[in-house]
Amino acid sequence: MEPRLHHSTGSLSSSSGGSPVPPSSPSVPSLSSSSSSTRVASLILSPSAEDIKALIHAQGEDEDLATLLASASKDPVDAISEPFQPENDTSGNVEYKLKLVNPTPSRLEHLTSQLKWRLGEGMGEAIYEVGVEDNGAPTGLSEEDMKASLATLAIMAEKLSADMSILRDREGTHGKVAEVLIRRFAREDFLEVRVAVVGNVDSGKSTLLGVLTKGGLDNGRGLARQQVFRHKHEIETGRTSSISQEIMGFDSKGKVVNYTGVHGGLAPQEVTELSSKIINFIDLAGHEKYLRTTLFGMTGHAPDFAMLMIGANMGVVGMTKEHLGITLALRVPVFVVVTKIDMCPENVLKETMSQIKKILKSPGSRKIPVVIRSEDDVVVAARNFTSERIAPIFCVSNVTGMHLDLLRTFMNLLPARKNWEDLATQPTQFNIDATWTVQGVGTVISGTVMTGTISANESFLIGPDHAGEFLPVTVKSIHTKRLPVKQVHAGQTASLALKKVKRSSLRKGMCLVSSALKPVAVREFEAEVLVLYHSTTIQRGYEAVVHCGTTQQCARIIDIDRDVIRTGDKSKVRFRFQARPEFLQIGMRLIFREGKAKGIGRISQLFTTPLGAPSSSSSSSSSSSSSSSSSSASASGSSSAPSPASSASPVVSPASSAPSVPAADVLRTSGEGRAGYGHGHSHGGFHAHGRGRGASKRGGHSDPKK
Repeated sequence: MEPRLHHSTGSLSSSSGGSPVPPSSPSVPSLSSSSSSTRVASLILSPSAEDIKALIHAQGEDEDLATLLASASKDPVDAISEPFQPENDTSGNVEYKLKLVNPTPSRLEHLTSQLKWRLGEGMGEAIYEVGVEDNGAPTGLSEEDMKASLATLAIMAEKLSADMSILRDREGTHGKVAEVLIRRFAREDFLEVRVAVVGNVDSGKSTLLGVLTKGGLDNGRGLARQQVFRHKHEIETGRTSSISQEIMGFDSKGKVVNYTGVHGGLAPQEVTELSSKIINFIDLAGHEKYLRTTLFGMTGHAPDFAMLMIGANMGVVGMTKEHLGITLALRVPVFVVVTKIDMCPENVLKETMSQIKKILKSPGSRKIPVVIRSEDDVVVAARNFTSERIAPIFCVSNVTGMHLDLLRTFMNLLPARKNWEDLATQPTQFNIDATWTVQGVGTVISGTVMTGTISANESFLIGPDHAGEFLPVTVKSIHTKRLPVKQVHAGQTASLALKKVKRSSLRKGMCLVSSALKPVAVREFEAEVLVLYHSTTIQRGYEAVVHCGTTQQCARIIDIDRDVIRTGDKSKVRFRFQARPEFLQIGMRLIFREGKAKGIGRISQLFTTPLGAPSSSSSSSSSSSSSSSSSSASASGSSSAPSPASSASPVVSPASSAPSVPAADVLRTSGEGRAGYGHGHSHGGFHAHGRGRGASKRGGHSDPKK
């Protein structure tokens, strides 16, 4: 059964530590607005295909979904008492408890063990609904019973080195219902959530990151963005051309720790030490000529969520549709932030909101836009955001600070998208997205741990090189968020110093893997693709740039299961890399592009023998382990990839349909341009005096032809 989304407009204890909520803008209706005769008590979304289609059809262009559903609710009491989705006893970090009053010692021990399991499911976070029965009925408690239940919950949290904060409380059928967030105290093994920041040039991406991570408001002339730029030419032009990363930390009570310094903001290593949860912002380029850099950030850095920035005064223009299409193709949940509302006339803002709603409802997106105007809206949206059915819309101002506290609260409540604890038990794979030479340290690589764990003084294999070989290396030391650590695990970004390895022998796109994976580099692979847009037809011999994980390389189509394919066609296509073999895995998502032509796909088969060459074994063989891993990758996304191909023969994945990501409508707006390679910022703490591999002297970028 699909999850249901519940919303009520009860009071809320803010957990973001931000300023009080400013009054809503008159130009955009509030999600929780109510009339004098009827109070909007509950918003219930049942995200099935039929319901969504009916809701989108019924909803007007300028009418909020909440207002529509609230108007359909004649009895506010019935709306309040509407039951929740029944509790999931086998997975998830949400627990329903009707009452926790004076439990016996044995009962308290059992409840504590249950909380420990829920914290494990949520990567250190859990949400308790107090006053709700197991079947989802919001019965509610009296004031006395609620206080006693919260006191018991506090004792349970203290036993597990965790803290609790009340997100909101509202009325049930016979009393109050409280929603409580429980989060572990700051420790070395913190929860990390990666958010890619995309949008058209001059939409305010870097400015918003400067305001969120540094704590000061912008002056309207680019003051905040100066603190996050990495290159001189970026400061001069005001445009991001490289991939940079900024962090925003939250403590166990949900307060932002970046701003708690005596003399202003804290250093990144101090933020890491004090944080229980870290939001890792990946600032990507918005200009068309840096599209390749943006694509690398979306595929290579494996973001959990995407934040689409739109300038209120500009609307949906330029690369906005392009970037939205990329997030849809990669199945990354996206939320929208509309900036510059302080300088935008009311009629222009209204037109911009209409454009955003229209594109989110379009067949290429099929999302339900929900404008966030209250703390209750934030809690509901964050709880149900991973369903990929809703698209929250925030309207903020970096100059006045309007609604920035809502955005901070939303960041605080963003859940972990994958079960990294299970991935940490698999053989290690570390995707390299930059290489460095640090004086006094030596060769340093940075990237993301996709599976397994990495410890200092541990040996791995790194590759493939131009010959397709993997070489043994030893990790000398590890930094994450500029903080030295002894170990990193799946889901974390880190920088690794390597022993006795020359940087000239490394490149971004390589992988650091465990020898247990028995890695094999392949030059040819088969993928089930969907052509999003092509002006004519695609046939054998067609060449395009393939983006798959950290791999970026030109590949030629050497075989298709039909004569030609056109826009909207699904097909099985065999690619051959033109320059060198790469390390791929069955189930990985890919994007291929050439000019304005674009397509998406999923790798279904790997070949160690070129097409037409004699094979030492049968032409194909099935691998049950690869099949099970492939289905696992399909469920978890492109970053959790299954086992590699055997070195003896190609591997055939189980039959499945081509990826159904109807994003053709939003990917037809922009062409291809020259793209920068520069990384500009290391994930860990090794301060690189040199530039990324292949960087030129002007701004850390290289010619993409090299």
